[in-house]
Amino acid sequence: MSRLLPSLLKLSIGFSLMIALAVPAAAARIKEVASVAGVRNNPLTGYGLVVGLDGTGDQTTQAPFTGQSLAAMLQQFGVVLPPGITMQPRNIAAVMVTTQLPPFAQPGQPLDIVVSSMGNAKSLRGGTLIATPLRGADGQVYAIAQGNLVVGGAGASAGGSKVQINHLSAGRIPGGALVERSVPTALQMGDSIQLDLNSADFATARAVASAINRAKGAGTAQALDGRVVRVRAPSNPDERVSFLADMENLSLDLATPAARIVINARTGSVVMNQAVTLAPCAVAHGNLSVTISSTPVVSQPGALSGGQTVVTEKTDIALKQEPGALINMPAGTKLADVVKALNAMGATPQDLLAILQAMKSAGAIMAELEVI
Repeated sequence: MSRLLPSLLKLSIGFSLMIALAVPAAAARIKEVASVAGVRNNPLTGYGLVVGLDGTGDQTTQAPFTGQSLAAMLQQFGVVLPPGITMQPRNIAAVMVTTQLPPFAQPGQPLDIVVSSMGNAKSLRGGTLIATPLRGADGQVYAIAQGNLVVGGAGASAGGSKVQINHLSAGRIPGGALVERSVPTALQMGDSIQLDLNSADFATARAVASAINRAKGAGTAQALDGRVVRVRAPSNPDERVSFLADMENLSLDLATPAARIVINARTGSVVMNQAVTLAPCAVAHGNLSVTISSTPVVSQPGALSGGQTVVTEKTDIALKQEPGALINMPAGTKLADVVKALNAMGATPQDLLAILQAMKSAGAIMAELEVI
């Protein structure tokens, strides 16, 4: 027995170490909570034409800008149409082209683009985008887009029936644009850089500044407010890049985030974080349903009366309200307890939106409500 206890003790300690090693501690890094000011994407937009469609393009009678764009394009190639001629091509569609110009992009770098129909084209499948300049917010051309579309959908119609899978009026062109001009950044200017936090929080700003000062020396970083942290960085470009690479991977000891519940009123989605708590409360909720049914009734006149047959509607309206029992919801200090208490009510997601707002007004739920 004395030999068995040490063996069991060693086995228990070894098993505990295996569990500790198998579940690594999750730690946030600076690159996950902040970004360097000026290092960001820039949206690019362009207007172009897609050709080669199989009769599924725009109808110029309802989308006159497509015909005007075609005439302008032909004029650039030396084709001048006689005045008074109205073109009605069915193999062309006017589109908008969008993409994101990443930071530090250089001329010749390919970009993925999204092509979306502007008119009444039925499908862009099989089309080819003609060379389209992509402009930034300053009106300058930063990329040129061209290529064959990839549309992730299919459809067919005949005899008034139609079957469609996915979306046919938008597609992508992988590597369909080439960068023509780079966007200068202020990364190498001055003796300091600025870190912008993803969300304003004084505790996070202090944690970021403290982590940098511990790794790079006291006074290197300074939290200016709940969003901005100023960092002194080397002036040499190579040293500054190495400094940023080390700084972005520093671990942070973040405080518990503020309790928040995000409500999507359009889809009925409700998302809450782990800091949400529930105070004791009682909730009663009853469903109200209104049913309206309409039945056509034919009124047939008598023989030789000279009247006409009239079709009228007979409408029946039923109102039903289900009783809502008063449910006692105990206090919950963990997210699992809050979810369990809300599920006990049996309310639909749409009903839950109104219940959460009422509980917030009554002070029974400790969280900030955000409606998107």
